Amino acid sequence: MADHFDSLETRDHAKREADLFQRLPEILRKASAAPAYAERLKGIDLDRTTSREALASLPILRKSELPSFQKFALPFGGLIASLPGSFGRLFTSPGPIFEPEPDVKDPWRAARGLHAAGFRKGDIVLNTFSYHLTPGGFIMDSGARALGCAVIPAGPGNTEQQLELIEAYRPSAYLGTPDFLKVLLDAAAAAGRDASSVKRALVSGAAFPKSLQEEFSVRGIEAYQAYATADLGFIAYETPAREGLVVNEDIIVEIVRPGTGDPVPEGEVGEIVVTTLDPHHPFIRLALGDLTATLPGISPCGRTNMRIKGWMGRADQAAKVKGMFVRPEQIAEIGRRHPELGRLRLIVDREHEADVMTLVAESEDLTDELVSSLTTTLRDVTKLKGIVMLVAPGTLPNDGKVIDDQRKP
Repeated sequence: MADHFDSLETRDHAKREADLFQRLPEILRKASAAPAYAERLKGIDLDRTTSREALASLPILRKSELPSFQKFALPFGGLIASLPGSFGRLFTSPGPIFEPEPDVKDPWRAARGLHAAGFRKGDIVLNTFSYHLTPGGFIMDSGARALGCAVIPAGPGNTEQQLELIEAYRPSAYLGTPDFLKVLLDAAAAAGRDASSVKRALVSGAAFPKSLQEEFSVRGIEAYQAYATADLGFIAYETPAREGLVVNEDIIVEIVRPGTGDPVPEGEVGEIVVTTLDPHHPFIRLALGDLTATLPGISPCGRTNMRIKGWMGRADQAAKVKGMFVRPEQIAEIGRRHPELGRLRLIVDREHEADVMTLVAESEDLTDELVSSLTTTLRDVTKLKGIVMLVAPGTLPNDGKVIDDQRKP
């Protein structure tokens, strides 16, 4: 059991399913106390929703719909019955999407994933996820502290100061994007600074190719990845078996055919849909827009929950760049701020093991002044830095695509 967080991870799969779906009707009743869910679940016999087949008959709620829901009924779109003041922290992420944090221990269910990555009581952890407005920093912070770790709330950026923190506190573990861990290690090597205390990492928010995993391993760091979102917290996490990601406890994951709510056969690629059994903030069949597929059998590490292959692309045009979602609505906002432009397309790719994005804009004005102005607008709207490329009118195809994610899964 020393290798597992608790006995829930190794229980019989059928017992887990029975437990989840025995608890589901009560969660549905709690969700129905909120007006938007009351309308969505009207006429459904909640007491009979005790199987995957019954759950699949409930309506899908798309993450891409949350900004419009919340715009109609601030701050939570009528999807949460509790008042904002009853929560511990209140966040926002691009969209905008407003997210509350329940005032409980490990509210985002992160401790289990950190434990699987080797985080233990007494570890000092450098947390480089943002603590400003978005919940990423607190998702990881709460999980690490629930394990008994000491957390350095470093946030992203400020490389020189981060290296000072590493040399002073000697953290054994890192939390953040894989890109920024590479930045820190490269900067330490170039400056002759000592970052050798970091021996393990849990990364999320950006692609984590095998080449980068191997580079970290050569540098003495065992790095694992987690699949988490700002609204749901930890969904799945990698284990030392390194065979897919194990789905977290207390949530129900479905893989459905994109654009529908219909579950796909095991192993077929589809969209991830999550139902949380959180009485404080339940989500019922939230479709995330991410693609994955299930793996057969149980993990060699002994954890018996469903496994997924990890992120395999997007079912919609939203893209996660350096841990932040960029959405078609944001590209439209850039167009509204610059009505002189024609079509816009944001191209997302990777260079030198880091996410990069380029905004291609049609314009008759191909001046450096417009490039500078658009670069500022792109950063203001998306909260991310990017490159701007101006092209002549009619250059971009008339295919409706505004975000082109060219990264390989």
